[in-house]
Amino acid sequence: MTRGKKILIGIGVVVILGALAFANVKFKRQEGTVVNVETVQKRDLQAIVSASGKIQPQRLVNISADTMGRVTNLAVEEGQRVTKGEFLLQIDPRNLTSAVNQTQASLAAARSQMEQLRVSSESNKASLKQAQDAFTRQQQLWKQGLTTKESLDNAENQLKMRQAEATASERQIETQRLRMQQEEASLDNARYNLSKVRIESPITGIITRRNIEEGETVVIGTMNNAGTVLLTVADMSVIEAEVEVDETDIPTVQLGQKAKITIDAMPGKSFAGKVTEIGNSPIQATGTATTQATNFKVKVTVDAEIPDVRPGFTCTAEITTAKRQAVVSVPIQATTVREMVVDKEGKIVREPRNDKRPSRTSLQASELKPGQERKELEGVFVVRDNHAEFVSMKTGIAGEKYFEVLSGLKEGDQVIVGPFSSVRELADGTAVKIEAAKRSPVAKT
Repeated sequence: MTRGKKILIGIGVVVILGALAFANVKFKRQEGTVVNVETVQKRDLQAIVSASGKIQPQRLVNISADTMGRVTNLAVEEGQRVTKGEFLLQIDPRNLTSAVNQTQASLAAARSQMEQLRVSSESNKASLKQAQDAFTRQQQLWKQGLTTKESLDNAENQLKMRQAEATASERQIETQRLRMQQEEASLDNARYNLSKVRIESPITGIITRRNIEEGETVVIGTMNNAGTVLLTVADMSVIEAEVEVDETDIPTVQLGQKAKITIDAMPGKSFAGKVTEIGNSPIQATGTATTQATNFKVKVTVDAEIPDVRPGFTCTAEITTAKRQAVVSVPIQATTVREMVVDKEGKIVREPRNDKRPSRTSLQASELKPGQERKELEGVFVVRDNHAEFVSMKTGIAGEKYFEVLSGLKEGDQVIVGPFSSVRELADGTAVKIEAAKRSPVAKT
Protein backbone atom coordinates (compact mmCIF):
# COMPACT_ATOMS: atom_id res chain seq x y z
CA MET A 1 0.00 0.00 0.00
CA THR A 2 1.44 3.32 -1.03
CA ARG A 3 1.82 6.30 1.25
CA GLY A 4 -0.78 8.28 -0.69
CA LYS A 5 -3.43 5.60 -0.22
CA LYS A 6 -2.74 5.46 3.50
CA ILE A 7 -3.21 9.22 3.76
CA LEU A 8 -6.52 9.02 1.90
CA ILE A 9 -7.74 6.17 4.13
CA GLY A 10 -6.79 8.17 7.23
CA ILE A 11 -8.62 11.22 5.99
CA GLY A 12 -11.72 9.08 5.30
CA VAL A 13 -11.64 7.60 8.82
CA VAL A 14 -11.39 11.08 10.35
CA VAL A 15 -14.36 12.29 8.26
CA ILE A 16 -16.48 9.30 9.28
CA LEU A 17 -15.58 9.72 12.94
CA GLY A 18 -16.38 13.43 12.72
CA ALA A 19 -19.76 12.71 11.12
CA LEU A 20 -20.58 10.20 13.82
CA ALA A 21 -19.60 12.65 16.52
CA PHE A 22 -21.72 15.40 14.91
CA ALA A 23 -24.71 13.06 14.61
CA ASN A 24 -24.29 12.01 18.22
CA VAL A 25 -24.19 15.63 19.41
CA LYS A 26 -27.21 16.52 17.29
CA PHE A 27 -29.17 13.54 18.59
CA LYS A 28 -28.41 14.45 22.17
CA ARG A 29 -29.53 18.06 21.54
CA GLN A 30 -32.84 16.74 20.27
CA GLU A 31 -33.47 14.65 23.32
CA GLY A 32 -36.30 15.90 25.58
CA THR A 33 -39.76 15.11 26.97
CA VAL A 34 -41.64 12.81 24.62
CA VAL A 35 -44.95 14.39 23.56
CA ASN A 36 -47.78 13.91 21.10
CA VAL A 37 -48.98 16.85 19.05
CA GLU A 38 -51.98 17.77 16.96
CA THR A 39 -52.19 20.44 14.30
CA VAL A 40 -54.61 23.30 14.89
CA GLN A 41 -57.19 23.48 12.11
CA LYS A 42 -60.67 24.71 11.33
CA ARG A 43 -63.71 22.64 12.28
CA ASP A 44 -67.48 22.89 12.64
CA LEU A 45 -68.38 22.97 16.33
CA GLN A 46 -71.59 22.47 18.29
CA ALA A 47 -72.04 23.29 21.97
CA ILE A 48 -74.26 20.66 23.60
CA VAL A 49 -75.97 20.72 27.01
CA SER A 50 -77.00 17.22 28.06
CA ALA A 51 -79.63 16.61 30.74
CA SER A 52 -81.76 13.68 31.85
CA GLY A 53 -85.38 13.58 32.93
CA LYS A 54 -88.79 12.02 32.23
CA ILE A 55 -91.22 11.90 29.32
CA GLN A 56 -94.50 13.68 30.13
CA PRO A 57 -97.53 14.65 28.03
CA GLN A 58 -98.05 18.35 27.49
CA ARG A 59 -101.65 17.98 28.70
CA LEU A 60 -102.37 15.71 31.64
CA VAL A 61 -105.55 15.85 33.76
CA ASN A 62 -105.98 14.24 37.17
CA ILE A 63 -109.69 13.58 37.69
CA SER A 64 -110.96 13.77 41.27
CA ALA A 65 -114.48 13.54 42.70
CA ASP A 66 -116.38 16.69 43.70
CA THR A 67 -118.90 14.69 45.70
CA MET A 68 -118.64 11.77 48.08
CA GLY A 69 -120.31 8.48 47.23
CA ARG A 70 -119.95 4.96 45.97
CA VAL A 71 -118.91 4.25 42.39
CA THR A 72 -121.84 2.49 40.73
CA ASN A 73 -120.61 2.41 37.13
CA LEU A 74 -117.00 2.34 35.92
CA ALA A 75 -116.75 2.33 32.13
CA VAL A 76 -112.99 2.55 31.38
CA GLU A 77 -109.81 0.54 31.87
CA GLU A 78 -106.22 1.72 32.24
CA GLY A 79 -104.61 2.21 28.83
CA GLN A 80 -107.93 2.82 27.10
CA ARG A 81 -108.25 5.67 24.62
CA VAL A 82 -111.08 8.13 25.30
CA THR A 83 -112.45 11.18 23.54
CA LYS A 84 -113.50 14.50 25.03
CA GLY A 85 -116.97 14.20 26.63
CA GLU A 86 -116.91 10.40 26.78
CA PHE A 87 -118.51 8.84 29.88
CA LEU A 88 -115.96 7.54 32.40
CA LEU A 89 -117.73 6.67 35.65
CA GLN A 90 -120.73 7.46 37.83
CA ILE A 91 -121.16 7.90 41.59
CA ASP A 92 -124.37 6.81 43.35
CA PRO A 93 -126.83 9.69 42.59
CA ARG A 94 -129.71 8.81 44.97
CA ASN A 95 -128.96 11.33 47.73
CA LEU A 96 -128.43 14.15 45.28
CA THR A 97 -131.50 13.22 43.29
CA SER A 98 -133.56 13.46 46.49
CA ALA A 99 -132.10 16.90 47.14
CA VAL A 100 -133.12 18.02 43.65
CA ASN A 101 -136.68 16.72 44.11
CA GLN A 102 -136.97 18.39 47.50
CA THR A 103 -135.81 21.72 46.14
CA GLN A 104 -138.19 21.44 43.19
CA ALA A 105 -141.09 20.88 45.60
CA SER A 106 -140.07 23.91 47.68
CA LEU A 107 -139.95 26.04 44.55
CA ALA A 108 -143.40 24.82 43.47
CA ALA A 109 -144.82 25.71 46.89
CA ALA A 110 -143.25 29.15 46.69
CA ARG A 111 -144.83 29.71 43.28
CA SER A 112 -148.25 28.65 44.58
CA GLN A 113 -147.94 31.04 47.50
CA MET A 114 -146.99 33.78 45.07
CA GLU A 115 -150.23 33.24 43.17
CA GLN A 116 -152.22 33.50 46.40
CA LEU A 117 -150.48 36.75 47.27
CA ARG A 118 -151.26 38.16 43.84
CA VAL A 119 -154.97 37.32 44.21
CA SER A 120 -155.00 38.93 47.64
CA SER A 121 -153.25 41.97 46.21
CA GLU A 122 -155.87 42.32 43.49
CA SER A 123 -158.63 42.12 46.12
CA ASN A 124 -156.94 44.79 48.22
CA LYS A 125 -156.62 47.02 45.19
CA ALA A 126 -160.37 46.68 44.52
CA SER A 127 -161.16 47.51 48.15
CA LEU A 128 -158.88 50.51 47.93
CA LYS A 129 -160.74 51.71 44.84
CA GLN A 130 -164.10 51.42 46.66
CA ALA A 131 -162.74 53.32 49.67
CA GLN A 132 -161.42 56.07 47.42
CA ASP A 133 -164.84 56.40 45.72
CA ALA A 134 -166.68 56.46 49.06
CA PHE A 135 -164.39 59.13 50.46
CA THR A 136 -164.84 61.25 47.31
CA ARG A 137 -168.68 61.05 47.64
CA GLN A 138 -168.54 61.99 51.33
CA GLN A 139 -166.38 65.01 50.47
CA GLN A 140 -168.95 66.19 47.89
CA LEU A 141 -171.84 65.65 50.29
CA TRP A 142 -169.96 67.47 53.03
CA LYS A 143 -169.55 70.48 50.76
CA GLN A 144 -173.32 70.44 50.08
CA GLY A 145 -174.16 70.01 53.75
CA LEU A 146 -175.85 66.67 53.13
CA THR A 147 -173.66 64.46 55.40
CA THR A 148 -172.22 64.53 58.85
CA LYS A 149 -168.62 65.04 59.93
CA GLU A 150 -168.58 61.56 61.42
CA SER A 151 -169.45 59.92 58.09
CA LEU A 152 -166.70 61.89 56.36
CA ASP A 153 -164.12 60.84 58.98
CA ASN A 154 -165.18 57.20 58.74
CA ALA A 155 -164.78 57.26 54.95
CA GLU A 156 -161.30 58.79 55.29
CA ASN A 157 -160.25 56.17 57.85
CA GLN A 158 -161.46 53.35 55.63
CA LEU A 159 -159.42 54.79 52.76
CA LYS A 160 -156.25 54.84 54.85
CA MET A 161 -156.77 51.25 55.99
CA ARG A 162 -157.26 50.03 52.42
CA GLN A 163 -154.11 51.91 51.30
CA ALA A 164 -152.08 50.21 54.06
CA GLU A 165 -153.43 46.79 53.10
CA ALA A 166 -152.55 47.35 49.43
CA THR A 167 -149.01 48.46 50.33
CA ALA A 168 -148.53 45.42 52.60
CA SER A 169 -149.70 43.12 49.79
CA GLU A 170 -147.13 44.58 47.40
CA ARG A 171 -144.37 44.10 49.94
CA GLN A 172 -145.39 40.49 50.55
CA ILE A 173 -145.30 39.84 46.80
CA GLU A 174 -141.77 41.33 46.58
CA THR A 175 -140.64 39.24 49.57
CA GLN A 176 -142.09 36.10 48.02
CA ARG A 177 -140.39 36.90 44.70
CA LEU A 178 -137.01 36.99 46.50
CA ARG A 179 -137.81 33.67 48.18
CA MET A 180 -138.57 32.16 44.78
CA GLN A 181 -135.21 33.39 43.47
CA GLN A 182 -133.55 31.73 46.45
CA GLU A 183 -135.37 28.46 45.77
CA GLU A 184 -134.43 28.62 42.08
CA ALA A 185 -130.78 29.13 43.01
CA SER A 186 -130.97 26.19 45.41
CA LEU A 187 -132.47 24.08 42.64
CA ASP A 188 -129.71 25.07 40.22
CA ASN A 189 -127.10 24.16 42.83
CA ALA A 190 -128.76 20.82 43.54
CA ARG A 191 -128.90 20.02 39.82
CA TYR A 192 -125.23 21.01 39.47
CA ASN A 193 -124.26 18.73 42.35
CA LEU A 194 -126.25 15.95 40.74
CA SER A 195 -124.36 16.46 37.48
CA LYS A 196 -121.08 15.83 39.31
CA VAL A 197 -121.93 12.17 39.86
CA ARG A 198 -121.49 11.59 36.12
CA ILE A 199 -117.85 12.13 35.20
CA GLU A 200 -116.84 12.61 31.56
CA SER A 201 -113.43 12.94 29.97
CA PRO A 202 -112.28 16.59 29.79
CA ILE A 203 -109.80 15.88 26.96
CA THR A 204 -109.05 13.33 24.28
CA GLY A 205 -106.28 11.00 25.38
CA ILE A 206 -105.32 7.78 27.14
CA ILE A 207 -106.26 6.60 30.63
CA THR A 208 -102.76 6.35 32.08
CA ARG A 209 -103.85 5.65 35.66
CA ARG A 210 -106.97 4.22 37.33
CA ASN A 211 -107.03 4.33 41.12
CA ILE A 212 -110.66 3.29 41.73
CA GLU A 213 -112.75 0.15 41.35
CA GLU A 214 -116.49 -0.17 40.94
CA GLY A 215 -118.14 -0.36 44.37
CA GLU A 216 -115.49 1.67 46.19
CA THR A 217 -116.31 4.96 47.91
CA VAL A 218 -114.57 8.13 46.76
CA VAL A 219 -113.43 10.87 49.12
CA ILE A 220 -113.52 14.56 48.21
CA GLY A 221 -110.61 16.86 49.02
CA THR A 222 -110.46 19.32 51.90
CA MET A 223 -108.18 22.21 52.75
CA ASN A 224 -105.61 19.96 54.43
CA ASN A 225 -106.32 16.67 52.71
CA ALA A 226 -106.17 16.02 48.99
CA GLY A 227 -109.06 14.12 47.48
CA THR A 228 -108.90 10.77 45.76
CA VAL A 229 -107.42 10.93 42.24
CA LEU A 230 -109.76 8.59 40.43
CA LEU A 231 -108.32 8.66 36.91
CA THR A 232 -105.51 10.30 34.99
CA VAL A 233 -106.07 11.19 31.33
CA ALA A 234 -103.04 12.13 29.21
CA ASP A 235 -103.02 13.63 25.74
CA MET A 236 -100.05 11.82 24.16
CA SER A 237 -100.33 13.64 20.82
CA VAL A 238 -97.90 16.28 22.15
CA ILE A 239 -95.25 15.06 24.56
CA GLU A 240 -92.43 16.80 26.38
CA ALA A 241 -89.14 15.82 27.91
CA GLU A 242 -88.93 17.38 31.37
CA VAL A 243 -85.20 17.45 32.12
CA GLU A 244 -83.10 18.87 34.93
CA VAL A 245 -80.35 21.22 33.72
CA ASP A 246 -77.45 22.22 35.94
CA GLU A 247 -77.33 25.86 37.01
CA THR A 248 -73.99 26.36 35.22
CA ASP A 249 -75.59 25.48 31.87
CA ILE A 250 -78.85 27.41 32.29
CA PRO A 251 -77.45 30.77 31.02
CA THR A 252 -76.70 29.18 27.63
CA VAL A 253 -80.12 27.54 27.23
CA GLN A 254 -82.65 29.64 25.30
CA LEU A 255 -86.24 29.15 24.13
CA GLY A 256 -86.50 27.66 20.66
CA GLN A 257 -83.12 25.89 20.70
CA LYS A 258 -83.11 22.53 18.95
CA ALA A 259 -82.56 19.32 20.87
CA LYS A 260 -82.15 15.59 20.30
CA ILE A 261 -84.08 13.31 22.65
CA THR A 262 -83.27 9.68 23.35
CA ILE A 263 -85.54 7.41 25.39
CA ASP A 264 -84.04 4.57 27.40
CA ALA A 265 -86.98 2.29 26.59
CA MET A 266 -86.45 2.85 22.85
CA PRO A 267 -82.74 2.19 22.18
CA GLY A 268 -81.29 3.14 18.84
CA LYS A 269 -83.86 5.88 18.20
CA SER A 270 -83.68 9.63 18.62
CA PHE A 271 -86.34 12.31 18.28
CA ALA A 272 -86.08 15.98 17.38
CA GLY A 273 -87.52 18.72 19.58
CA LYS A 274 -87.06 22.26 20.77
CA VAL A 275 -86.92 24.08 24.09
CA THR A 276 -90.34 25.49 25.00
CA GLU A 277 -90.03 26.30 28.71
CA ILE A 278 -87.20 27.21 31.10
CA GLY A 279 -87.79 27.27 34.85
CA ASN A 280 -87.10 30.53 36.68
CA SER A 281 -86.77 28.88 40.09
CA PRO A 282 -84.58 25.92 41.03
CA ILE A 283 -86.12 22.51 41.61
CA GLN A 284 -86.84 22.06 45.30
CA ALA A 285 -84.86 19.22 46.82
CA THR A 286 -86.98 16.53 48.50
CA GLY A 287 -84.18 15.11 50.62
CA THR A 288 -82.24 16.56 53.53
CA ALA A 289 -78.85 16.64 51.81
CA THR A 290 -77.39 20.14 51.70
CA THR A 291 -74.78 19.36 49.05
CA GLN A 292 -77.27 18.48 46.34
CA ALA A 293 -76.65 20.25 43.03
CA THR A 294 -78.94 23.10 42.00
CA ASN A 295 -80.93 22.19 38.88
CA PHE A 296 -83.61 23.95 36.86
CA LYS A 297 -86.49 22.33 35.02
CA VAL A 298 -86.40 22.68 31.24
CA LYS A 299 -89.16 21.38 28.95
CA VAL A 300 -88.33 20.17 25.45
CA THR A 301 -91.35 19.60 23.21
CA VAL A 302 -90.98 16.73 20.74
CA ASP A 303 -91.75 17.72 17.15
CA ALA A 304 -93.70 14.56 16.20
CA GLU A 305 -95.79 11.91 17.90
CA ILE A 306 -93.96 8.88 19.31
CA PRO A 307 -95.93 5.62 19.06
CA ASP A 308 -96.05 3.41 22.17
CA VAL A 309 -94.49 6.05 24.40
CA ARG A 310 -95.62 6.15 28.04
CA PRO A 311 -95.51 8.93 30.63
CA GLY A 312 -92.60 8.53 33.01
CA PHE A 313 -90.15 6.99 30.52
CA THR A 314 -86.57 8.00 31.33
CA CYS A 315 -84.99 10.16 28.64
CA THR A 316 -81.97 12.29 27.83
CA ALA A 317 -82.09 15.58 25.95
CA GLU A 318 -79.07 17.01 24.14
CA ILE A 319 -79.74 20.71 23.61
CA THR A 320 -77.69 22.49 20.95
CA THR A 321 -76.92 25.87 22.53
CA ALA A 322 -74.50 27.23 19.87
CA LYS A 323 -73.03 26.41 16.45
CA ARG A 324 -69.87 27.57 14.71
CA GLN A 325 -68.87 26.92 11.11
CA ALA A 326 -65.20 26.47 10.07
CA VAL A 327 -63.59 28.04 13.14
CA VAL A 328 -60.07 27.52 14.48
CA SER A 329 -60.29 24.87 17.19
CA VAL A 330 -57.97 23.21 19.67
CA PRO A 331 -58.34 19.81 21.41
CA ILE A 332 -59.79 20.07 24.89
CA GLN A 333 -57.09 17.81 26.34
CA ALA A 334 -54.41 20.26 25.17
CA THR A 335 -55.67 23.12 27.36
CA THR A 336 -54.08 23.75 30.72
CA VAL A 337 -53.53 26.54 33.25
CA ARG A 338 -50.15 27.99 34.22
CA GLU A 339 -49.02 30.84 36.43
CA MET A 340 -47.04 33.18 34.20
CA VAL A 341 -45.39 36.56 34.49
CA VAL A 342 -47.14 39.19 32.38
CA ASP A 343 -46.46 42.83 31.69
CA LYS A 344 -48.92 45.69 32.05
CA GLU A 345 -50.33 44.88 28.60
CA GLY A 346 -51.02 41.27 29.61
CA LYS A 347 -48.26 39.76 27.43
CA ILE A 348 -46.16 36.89 28.77
CA VAL A 349 -42.64 37.96 29.83
CA ARG A 350 -39.85 35.54 28.81
CA GLU A 351 -36.08 35.69 29.06
CA PRO A 352 -34.22 35.00 25.81
CA ARG A 353 -33.41 31.33 25.23
CA ASN A 354 -30.06 30.10 23.90
CA ASP A 355 -28.67 26.67 23.13
CA LYS A 356 -27.39 26.13 26.67
CA ARG A 357 -30.36 27.52 28.66
CA PRO A 358 -34.13 27.65 27.90
CA SER A 359 -36.14 30.76 28.49
CA ARG A 360 -37.44 31.39 32.00
CA THR A 361 -40.90 32.64 32.92
CA SER A 362 -40.93 31.59 36.58
CA LEU A 363 -39.20 34.71 37.82
CA GLN A 364 -38.92 35.33 41.53
CA ALA A 365 -40.85 38.20 43.09
CA SER A 366 -37.63 40.14 43.54
CA GLU A 367 -36.91 39.82 39.80
CA LEU A 368 -40.21 41.32 38.63
CA LYS A 369 -39.95 44.70 37.01
CA PRO A 370 -42.41 47.55 37.48
CA GLY A 371 -45.72 46.72 35.74
CA GLN A 372 -45.10 42.97 35.82
CA GLU A 373 -47.19 40.53 37.84
CA ARG A 374 -47.92 36.85 38.23
CA LYS A 375 -51.19 35.69 36.75
CA GLU A 376 -52.87 32.36 36.04
CA LEU A 377 -53.54 31.99 32.33
CA GLU A 378 -55.45 29.43 30.31
CA GLY A 379 -53.60 28.22 27.26
CA VAL A 380 -51.76 25.42 25.47
CA PHE A 381 -48.19 24.37 24.81
CA VAL A 382 -47.08 24.90 21.22
CA VAL A 383 -43.99 23.15 19.81
CA ARG A 384 -41.55 25.74 18.48
CA ASP A 385 -37.87 24.92 17.73
CA ASN A 386 -38.20 21.56 19.57
CA HIS A 387 -39.31 23.35 22.74
CA ALA A 388 -42.71 23.67 24.47
CA GLU A 389 -43.84 27.28 24.51
CA PHE A 390 -46.87 28.20 26.59
CA VAL A 391 -49.35 30.33 24.64
CA SER A 392 -52.34 31.91 26.36
CA MET A 393 -55.57 31.91 24.41
CA LYS A 394 -59.17 32.99 24.60
CA THR A 395 -61.75 30.30 23.94
CA GLY A 396 -65.36 30.41 22.76
CA ILE A 397 -67.86 27.57 22.76
CA ALA A 398 -66.92 24.03 23.77
CA GLY A 399 -67.72 21.17 21.43
CA GLU A 400 -67.54 17.50 22.31
CA LYS A 401 -63.75 17.31 21.81
CA TYR A 402 -62.61 20.78 20.81
CA PHE A 403 -62.67 24.38 22.03
CA GLU A 404 -63.32 27.29 19.69
CA VAL A 405 -60.22 29.53 19.60
CA LEU A 406 -60.98 33.25 19.59
CA SER A 407 -57.41 34.48 19.93
CA GLY A 408 -53.88 33.25 20.71
CA LEU A 409 -53.51 30.46 18.13
CA LYS A 410 -53.58 30.25 14.38
CA GLU A 411 -54.26 27.49 11.91
CA GLY A 412 -51.26 25.19 11.48
CA ASP A 413 -49.82 25.53 15.01
CA GLN A 414 -48.78 22.24 16.60
CA VAL A 415 -50.14 21.91 20.13
CA ILE A 416 -49.13 19.29 22.65
CA VAL A 417 -52.04 16.96 23.43
CA GLY A 418 -50.36 14.18 25.41
CA PRO A 419 -49.42 12.17 27.23
CA PHE A 420 -51.57 13.60 30.02
CA SER A 421 -48.72 13.58 32.52
CA SER A 422 -46.57 15.56 30.10
CA VAL A 423 -49.21 18.23 29.54
CA ARG A 424 -49.73 18.48 33.28
CA GLU A 425 -46.06 18.79 34.20
CA LEU A 426 -44.61 20.68 31.24
CA ALA A 427 -42.92 24.02 31.89
CA ASP A 428 -42.53 26.85 29.45
CA GLY A 429 -39.34 26.36 27.43
CA THR A 430 -38.95 22.62 28.12
CA ALA A 431 -37.20 20.66 25.35
CA VAL A 432 -39.57 18.15 23.77
CA LYS A 433 -39.37 15.29 21.34
CA ILE A 434 -42.38 14.61 19.12
CA GLU A 435 -43.30 10.95 19.18
CA ALA A 436 -46.09 11.04 16.60
CA ALA A 437 -47.90 13.89 14.93
CA LYS A 438 -51.63 13.31 14.90
CA ARG A 439 -53.73 15.19 12.40
CA SER A 440 -57.46 14.77 12.63
CA PRO A 441 -59.67 15.22 9.55
CA VAL A 442 -62.07 18.14 9.45
CA ALA A 443 -65.30 17.02 11.07
CA LYS A 444 -68.28 18.33 12.95
CA THR A 445 -67.63 18.34 16.68
